[in-house]
Amino acid sequence: MATQHKSVALPLALAYAALIVYASLYPFADWRDQGIAPWAYLAAPWPKYWTAFDFGINVVGYMPLGFLAAIAVIRNRPGTGAVGAVLRATAVGAVISFAMETLQSYLPARIPSNVDLGLNIAGVLAGAVTAAALERLGAVAHWQRTRSNWFFEDSRGGLVLLALWPVALLFPAAVSFGLGQVFERLEAAIADWLVDTPFIDWMPVRQFELEPLVPGVELLCVMLGALVPCLLGFLITRSVARRAILLPSILLAGVAASALSAALSYGPPHAWAWLSLPVQVGIAAALIVGVLLLGAPRRLCAALLLIALVVHLSLLNQAPESAYFAQTLATWEQGRFIRFHGLAQWLGWLWPFATLAYVLAVLSRRAPGAPAP
Repeated sequence: MATQHKSVALPLALAYAALIVYASLYPFADWRDQGIAPWAYLAAPWPKYWTAFDFGINVVGYMPLGFLAAIAVIRNRPGTGAVGAVLRATAVGAVISFAMETLQSYLPARIPSNVDLGLNIAGVLAGAVTAAALERLGAVAHWQRTRSNWFFEDSRGGLVLLALWPVALLFPAAVSFGLGQVFERLEAAIADWLVDTPFIDWMPVRQFELEPLVPGVELLCVMLGALVPCLLGFLITRSVARRAILLPSILLAGVAASALSAALSYGPPHAWAWLSLPVQVGIAAALIVGVLLLGAPRRLCAALLLIALVVHLSLLNQAPESAYFAQTLATWEQGRFIRFHGLAQWLGWLWPFATLAYVLAVLSRRAPGAPAP
């Protein structure tokens, strides 16, 4: 009998809802009251200027929310039925969309729209219907059986983190696979918050200057950054054979996400410009170490993952961001990626620390035993 797992759809739906809130309300500044009802946009006429892209992005942007919400209902409330799951998911998406459009009435940089509201709800409905159709076709049950065969019962957190890792890589990183490089930005942000207050004197004065990574250390960072998700996959996978399939799949997903990030940042002709010799050697080293650890016990994988994370974060945060990299970030943060950058940037900052918390939680539990060959 298949082991019952907690669904990954619910935490992914919550994460996607958080993305929608961020993208809808960014930059969270200059809030003001226009003196009209915040829902007055509901009676507004058809917009004078619109494009097919604007219509499409509003529909497509909300489809994953509807899909994940419907799957979460189907998994957590199996007695609801497909129609009930679609209705509940659509209602949730409609409430979120209405709240976002209404709050945009208080932001000078955003324009609420009844057309956007309708398209968002259509996207939620399309995603929910897709989920219900897949459930009717048996795809959801098939995924449940596959997950039970491949992964441990307590694998939900790990699966969510693995699913988010390629998305986190879409935001340009100063070092390939170098997630969690936050020290320099965090230090500057805290100083900005405390300026003109007596607390600014409480900030510790850094006794050293951040030095750029030498090629050897960059290679090590690339190897650790690529190895961390592989060890996370080993931590939740039941057998050596399945680990052997998962290992190259994770690395290929990381390479593809990094290439897409470079293509978005510098243009499609430069999609592989990041793949320098230290990066290539680092990825190859991660693959070799991963192969050597295919048969490692689960608890050992957790301990090695913890060490790799700590060393990786320590090395990355002792290096500054380059001026060229800062210019690239400005393109993302001020140009056409201004809405999208929030998701990938925050994931890139927080993913290693969320993984660290997950590993500590796993290590605090009793080990379930080594994987079968």
